[in-house]
Amino acid sequence: MDKTRDWLFKIRRLTKVYETGEVPVYALRGVDLDIQVGEVVVLLGPSGSGKSTFLNIIGGLDHASEGSVHYGSLEITALDDTELTRYRRDNVGVVFQFYNLIPSLTARENVALVTDIAADPMDPAEALKLVDLGNRLDHFPSQLSGGEQQRVAIARAIAKRPAVLFCDEPTGALDSKTGVKVLEALDRVNRELGTTTVLITHNAGIAALGDRVVSFADGKIAGIESNETRVNPSEVVW
Repeated sequence: MDKTRDWLFKIRRLTKVYETGEVPVYALRGVDLDIQVGEVVVLLGPSGSGKSTFLNIIGGLDHASEGSVHYGSLEITALDDTELTRYRRDNVGVVFQFYNLIPSLTARENVALVTDIAADPMDPAEALKLVDLGNRLDHFPSQLSGGEQQRVAIARAIAKRPAVLFCDEPTGALDSKTGVKVLEALDRVNRELGTTTVLITHNAGIAALGDRVVSFADGKIAGIESNETRVNPSEVVW
């Protein structure tokens, strides 16, 4: 880890247990991790390893069973649902595998849904230009490719200037050429805005884009590796 950076998250003994029938199912088993301001962290691991559960808890979308998550001085794991909603609204941007755009709204209007409720938003056109869609502002989702729709979703997520961007398999439904465009957008957001980015992927090649790679297995962190330099998205081996 970079000793000169401040930390954004401190996560300790994070545990998630699902009570399904008589046998408890552990999705997370005592995870410890610090995430630094401006860092790109790639979460790698097979399905069921705990990556998405981890992201959902630190993103304020789910509750932990045990352990703590601190976001700066705010203890997320102590918040109720109303407080978690405020935390997400004020601090968090989320990009999923599927774009969740509203078909009847243009790209600009889809992004404006977020900027209308944000304290210090970007202009929707500015956010779309940042992801290289400045010439597609008034196109509807049906007029955009899959990669373009995902970049609209990224623009929507970053338009409220979140401190942290969570991405759950953002290239999972895309081919390699289109996926690289999406990764370029995420890389640009991190470099130009300084947005801390946590990205889940099954694709080991994408790990080279991160400052650190955190491997999950069986609800635990199996290993953490640091990249001395982050590769350009165009160099990712798909």
